Amino acid sequence: MFESLPPLVNILLLSLMASMGTGLGGLIAIIRTPGRRSYGLLMGITAGVMICLSFLELVNEAWDLGGPVVATIGFGVGAFFMFGLDHFAPHIRFGEKEAHGEHGINQAAPGNGLRMHLGRGYGRFRQRNKVVDRGLVNTGMLLAVGITLHNLPEGIAVGAGYMVNPQFGLFIAIAILLHNIPEGLATALPLCKGGICKKDALRVAFLSGLAEPVGALLASAFLVAFQGLVPFALAFAGGVMVFITLDELIPTAREYGHQHYTAIGIILGSLFVFILSGIFGV
Repeated sequence: MFESLPPLVNILLLSLMASMGTGLGGLIAIIRTPGRRSYGLLMGITAGVMICLSFLELVNEAWDLGGPVVATIGFGVGAFFMFGLDHFAPHIRFGEKEAHGEHGINQAAPGNGLRMHLGRGYGRFRQRNKVVDRGLVNTGMLLAVGITLHNLPEGIAVGAGYMVNPQFGLFIAIAILLHNIPEGLATALPLCKGGICKKDALRVAFLSGLAEPVGALLASAFLVAFQGLVPFALAFAGGVMVFITLDELIPTAREYGHQHYTAIGIILGSLFVFILSGIFGV
């Protein structure tokens, strides 16, 4: 990045770049709705990127820097942290709400959910948009909340990676940018289909990615003071990403996309990480 700038500024710029992926995905959604094959391919790519980035880079680097015990504990804590967050903060994930009662998984209820998320701006929002399906709009808004929760630990990966090596941080940011594109797509699609104007759908997708810089800055500020925790932070981010991939991305890709194209996407995403790793020498 820019050698003349403080590390925290560079980390902020990298994480902002990574967060642009959700906006790019939202832009794709409002230009053209993808079919099952395209959706499966995109979701497969992001799953492949996450899996390879986690094991090949984050956990491997944590293992080299901190040893097998630190890497193992960090990975496990990250995975179970994400499990707990998923369980105690139910949200919409790619079109479905996680409900942990006896009724299992339910669709987002219509009603007043939209008002809850838009607050005082609801009146102006309603004037600009002709909502035809509140359930879909609630789905898109709550999905944005879920993606925001996921982007916080992804920001930690960018910050921790930069603390190891600026090139490593840039490599992680580019990989996460690619991963964020399908997430932005999945956020904007239900909003557009529910009657939200393209401009607002794109805005929601873009804003959902801005948790990434927050996570990156918080992690970096902490790791500057406690640099010995960098290996743990890398493994922690790897555990979070693997949980998200196995629990959400791959099952969703196979259910709503095309199975063979999902597999091809996973392979392409993995190849992308291999090529990036070779280019950046990390």
